[in-house]
Parts: sequence; C-alpha cells; structure tokens
Amino acid sequence: MTIPIKNKVGVAKMREACAIAATVLDQLKPLVRPGTTTQDLEEAGRDFIARLGARSACYGYQHGSRRYPAHTCISVNDEVVHGIPSFRRILREGDIVSLDIVVWHDGYVGDNAFTVPVGPTTPVIEKLLRVTRESLDHGIRAAQIGNRIGDIANAIQAYVEANGFSVVRDMVGHGVGVSMHEPPEIPNFGRKGTGDRIKPGMTLAIEPMVNLGGYKTKTLSDGWTVVTADGSPSAHFEHTVLTTEAGPEILTLPRRTTATVTP
Repeated sequence: MTIPIKNKVGVAKMREACAIAATVLDQLKPLVRPGTTTQDLEEAGRDFIARLGARSACYGYQHGSRRYPAHTCISVNDEVVHGIPSFRRILREGDIVSLDIVVWHDGYVGDNAFTVPVGPTTPVIEKLLRVTRESLDHGIRAAQIGNRIGDIANAIQAYVEANGFSVVRDMVGHGVGVSMHEPPEIPNFGRKGTGDRIKPGMTLAIEPMVNLGGYKTKTLSDGWTVVTADGSPSAHFEHTVLTTEAGPEILTLPRRTTATVTP
C-alpha cells in the first residue's frame, strides 16, 4: 500500500494533534505513584484530552468483534501494550507503567507512549527503561530521507539486543495520520536496506516494545491486553515523527514544541 505523504495543511494538523497527545502524556506522568489505580489514570487522561479539545482515538477502537473500552492504554509490568484500566489494579512501588495516549484532533491523530517507574526500582529495570528509550532515539535517527524502514527496525533491534534485552515481534510501529494505523508497518527488528524508502512528509509512529526476558507474547482473555509469555517486565516508548529534508522531526513533544534529530 502507498504510504501517505502529508501536505502543509496535513503537517500543521499533525503537529497540533501530536502536541495535544504529548501534553496529555506529560500531565499523566506525575500522577503515576503508589496507591493510584490505573482507572484513576484513565479518568485523568480522559479529562485532559477533553480539556484540550480532542478525543481519544483508543475509545471504541474496533479489533475484530471487540471495541476497546477505555480512553487510554495503561499497561503494568509484564503487560506490553493495550492494558485496560481498572480500579482493581493498584500501583505499587517498584511497578512500571506504560502510558499510551492516542488522540484525534481536527481529523488527524497524535500517538505517543512512555513507561514510568512507580517510585524507586531495581537497577535492571532502570536499565530496561533507559535502553528502551535510547533505542527509540536510535530508531528516530535512522528515519532519514533516502533510508528504508528496515534501517529504523535494525537500529532499534541492534541496540536493544546489544544490551541484553529482546524486542517484541508481534506488534509493530506504523504510519499515522488521518487514521491511527496507516502504512507502513515499522517493525522493531529487521535488516538494513529493506522495506519502503523514506520520503519527505511521512508521519511515522516509532515505538520499541522491549522485554526483559524473551520476545514472545500472548493476549489475555479480554482480547486486548498483550503480556510477555514468560512474565518478564516490558517497556514501551513511542514518538510520532515527521520525515523532513533537515532530518526527522519529533512531533509528540508537549507545549507546542518540536525537535529535529540529526544523525
């Protein structure tokens, strides 16, 4: 399928949607603390989205016969992605919480994620979070005009595996724009020089999902929550990026700011 290229109007609307998504995520991070429930975070996220004039792209999202029942995806510890918030899930010191915020605004989607520790954690979990976040930086740097999608995938995989962790293979990053999922798929593993050529005006959601243990996953009976098959902790970081001749521009930064990443 053809990868959508955003014109000036589309880019402007993507910037706004992504800034809103990033601002909501930034507002949620400080609320992650012991004793809070994931439903508390969901309700705060729902309200933040509404106050900024957007709506959740997750709420009601249909996969097969199921519709996602929440405005945010909140995944704890061994939950990789798509965790459903609940009053029964009470955060405890040492947990890690992945916040995934996707919003609609003026016909365009902003998508980002961040994994937050609940209070102090162990050195190995600190390393997992650091390496996952840094692997996102490596993937973004590879999103240069003339490169291929496989260059992004390989940059993430090589960095993660060199640090002793594994990348999830069942879920991938993706294009994003007028819908939550557009071409191309962006795996977090692969070979350099493969996949679609990167051109100016693409908007890409790059999102490494990294496990402390093996890369295999399974989906719980709710039909949404993806967990590590071996029960090991998982981290998830994501930015939406615009490809430009000057280098990849991160759109999902709060307070209407952007940044360009140079090689």
